[in-house]
Amino acid sequence: MKKILSLGVASVLFFGCLKSSNSSPACTDVDPAAEATVMQNFCMANGINYSVDSSGIFYEVLEPGVAPQPNSGSVVTTTYVGKFLNGTVLDSNLHGYTNNLNRLIPAWQIGLKKIGKGGHIKMVAPSALCYGCYGVPPKVPANAILYFDITLLDVQ
Repeated sequence: MKKILSLGVASVLFFGCLKSSNSSPACTDVDPAAEATVMQNFCMANGINYSVDSSGIFYEVLEPGVAPQPNSGSVVTTTYVGKFLNGTVLDSNLHGYTNNLNRLIPAWQIGLKKIGKGGHIKMVAPSALCYGCYGVPPKVPANAILYFDITLLDVQ
């Protein structure tokens, strides 16, 4: 039962931003530049020696891994922990989560391309590259900046 629940949460959380205006009022994502100070402060408080991607993601590659690096059409297997900036765990999978890279949230699509098989990355992702202004109620509120610690186990 716990495994089924975990798979359900992972499916909802990582099948990307499915923003529908059919049942929700229109909203506008927060510009990543407006969240940069909060993200920078989080990195400094948590010992993340970050670089900043042009998309607005703050990241640290702890292990670059080896070829191949994923591309948009890759199937990736990862272990990960995703947290809110207050430290609350959003989701985790330490046994291996497999999905098409192009079906994951934009932050993962950008960040995982920075490492190869066996690589390890920490990312602080602006809300617009996670679940944006809609969030995923009730689990993820609107405009949530998220932290991810990801190891890329395999790339196919």
